[in-house]
Amino acid sequence: MSGGLKTSRTKTKEAVFKKLAEAIITYDPEAARRAAQEAIDVGITPAEAIDDGFRLGISEVGERFHRDEVYLPHLLMAADTLKAGVEVLQRSIPKEDLEKMRRGRVVIGTVQGDIHDLGKNIVAAMLTAAGFEVIDLGKDVPPEVFVNKAKEVKADIIALSALMTTTMPYQRQVIEELNYQRVRDRFLVVIGGGPVTAKWAESIAADGFAQNASEAVDVAKRLMTRKVGGGS
Repeated sequence: MSGGLKTSRTKTKEAVFKKLAEAIITYDPEAARRAAQEAIDVGITPAEAIDDGFRLGISEVGERFHRDEVYLPHLLMAADTLKAGVEVLQRSIPKEDLEKMRRGRVVIGTVQGDIHDLGKNIVAAMLTAAGFEVIDLGKDVPPEVFVNKAKEVKADIIALSALMTTTMPYQRQVIEELNYQRVRDRFLVVIGGGPVTAKWAESIAADGFAQNASEAVDVAKRLMTRKVGGGS
């Protein structure tokens, strides 16, 4: 009997996870809110809802984008839908518990000279969904603004997006500004964007590189685990 009850609960959870993912895939914020509330009602944790539900939906939209089945506006709608659902999940967590669950604080933005921000917006939404506190500086952000804001809010990570080869050097300039102000050791620097590569990240001494939003979350989690654990 207990085995049957356990199987029933598993099926219920799987059904809710499917609704969470489907809300993202269909760009339906209201459906995301309903599914998030249902997840709370059946005892699914916010972390489970995000990792086993919303994240699958975002990944599917990303894959469709790379197959040219959907376009940039669809990515933005998916990010907005994700944000709507995550807000419901976060309201279910007591403020003191939410603070304890924070994985870290991230200052994110698109570098100077670059006005592309759709990818950055999705990364910001995914990081928020994963439990990071995100301070989004927007687009066309000068190096000193990144550094000064990171110092002001005591950030753990500075995330730099560049969507053009001509603006990639500004990612390096942010790191140079950190060195100039003698605060490089205070922050982890993660870079990404269409033309950005792992080789470029290594050449400018960035701490991490991500090709897409899901990978950015994984990189941020890994870096924070190392930081908290005192690893190099």
